[in-house]
Amino acid sequence: MRKYSSKIVDGKDRAPSRSMLRAVGFKDKDFKLPQVGVVSTWSMVTPCNMHLDNLAKLSAKSIDTNGGKSLLFNTITVSDGISMGTEGMRYSLVSREVIADSIETVIGCEGFDGFLSIGGCDKNMPACVIAMARLNRPSIFVYGGTIMPGKHKSKKIDIVSVFEAVGKNASKGITDSELKQIEKNAIPGPGSCGGMYTANTMACAIEALGLSLTNSSALAAVSAKKKEDCKHSARALMNCIRKDIKPSDIINKKSMENAITVVMALGGSTNAVLHLLAIAQSAGVNLTLKDFDRIGKKTPVLADLKPSGKYTMSELVRIGGVAPLMKMLLKKKLLHGNCLTVSGKSLRQNLSKIEPYPNKQKIIRSFSDPIKKNGHLIILRGNLAPDGAVAKISGKEGNSFTGTARVYNSEELALQDILKDKIKKGTVIVIRYEGPIGGPGMREMLSPTSAVMGKGLGKDVALITDGRFSGGSHGFVVGHISPEAQAGGLIAIVKNGDIIEIDSIKQQLNLKISNAEIKSRVKQIRKPKKKTLNGVLTKYAKLVSQAHLGAITID
Repeated sequence: MRKYSSKIVDGKDRAPSRSMLRAVGFKDKDFKLPQVGVVSTWSMVTPCNMHLDNLAKLSAKSIDTNGGKSLLFNTITVSDGISMGTEGMRYSLVSREVIADSIETVIGCEGFDGFLSIGGCDKNMPACVIAMARLNRPSIFVYGGTIMPGKHKSKKIDIVSVFEAVGKNASKGITDSELKQIEKNAIPGPGSCGGMYTANTMACAIEALGLSLTNSSALAAVSAKKKEDCKHSARALMNCIRKDIKPSDIINKKSMENAITVVMALGGSTNAVLHLLAIAQSAGVNLTLKDFDRIGKKTPVLADLKPSGKYTMSELVRIGGVAPLMKMLLKKKLLHGNCLTVSGKSLRQNLSKIEPYPNKQKIIRSFSDPIKKNGHLIILRGNLAPDGAVAKISGKEGNSFTGTARVYNSEELALQDILKDKIKKGTVIVIRYEGPIGGPGMREMLSPTSAVMGKGLGKDVALITDGRFSGGSHGFVVGHISPEAQAGGLIAIVKNGDIIEIDSIKQQLNLKISNAEIKSRVKQIRKPKKKTLNGVLTKYAKLVSQAHLGAITID
């Protein structure tokens, strides 16, 4: 049980190490216990993470009462919701790598025998799992939980409501006063954004992967059950340490397929594609866009959840959470039930006593009446995306879109024109040089997509980008275009007035010009003036892979 910590504290020569640890509270008996790290992404920079310090302390106390010696530490987090639409958003995806690096650094340096990680926002959650995969020692993930919905005029609202209200206000659909009221009431307290946005998507994916306890992804941040989840997770971790159950015993091709299946059934965020690819690479699992394509073709969308649907995560919690859905998928043989989980049991065993949803609930559809007969995350290829692109198509927007290109070399320029009513029906908005390298950091296009929806153009305008989207984005949107413009992708040669064809049935994304014209334009590419970068953005741009590989930093 002390595979790593014994090398730090055992023997006369380790007296200096023990002396340092005595200063932080160690007693003689503690040196004979497995040392367990408790890392939280607590921060007061975002409501998603503002409550995690208390959850970390609860987890640490439970570890101490179950045969371990806990050591608390923190790492950073950033807020997509706050930085969205600004230069600061370039740091969002970058933070995933920084967080994973920092967790790996502390655990590896200090010689902890296992660790419990607590995340509550989009990028820190996959970062925790990437670190778990890299370190490959007993570990478990605890989700901070979903936020409760806000309210405006008796309607449920959330952060996406605010973004869309900006578009409505620009169109004179709502007054300045109403915009302010929505702003004031959308975020009532702690927890991650309340729809099936990226945080809730990744929480469910991590549970399906087997790295957190059953139904722990579907708990409100402010609930007593979330506190109990911390205690249960700590006990489960100590069991993993005793039995030497490691991430490599849990993360494999089948468990990754389980995670993808659950994401599809829930109508989850496009960001899950990037994050699951990155997790797989960190764990040495061969996962590609083809796997998402294959699984999407056989997995229906069953959850009527925001942003495309009606309901919030808190409402799903009230009817039983995610576990009954997973049991439904298992019965249809869409999940691999024999996969090991951090409970020490298989997925099938974990789900065996889960009760079905109430008969009259409307949030999770039956297989005979799905929201969509196959997955909403469509992998597109074509001359604009030979290595792949990810479309989020719920079916409400239609299955294809052909329109006239309006090209922008930054998100800000596109947003200005949308708000000024310069985007007309039949337009394909093209936002480029926002990829992993060109951004750098693949900014999320929630501001422009929300503005499009707020303007009432969701079915009449498409948006494509080598950047990415928030889990709150909806409409006819295509992101993760690979290769990106900065890496020579053909999105760099698109001109205003070009015809672009998006076809989710044929899974094609094409620029409708001749091969001769393509060759001519490629020779004439003039990249925008290189951005002045320093520090972490420079490092990231030099090391990052393309989107179809997970936009993860590589050697």
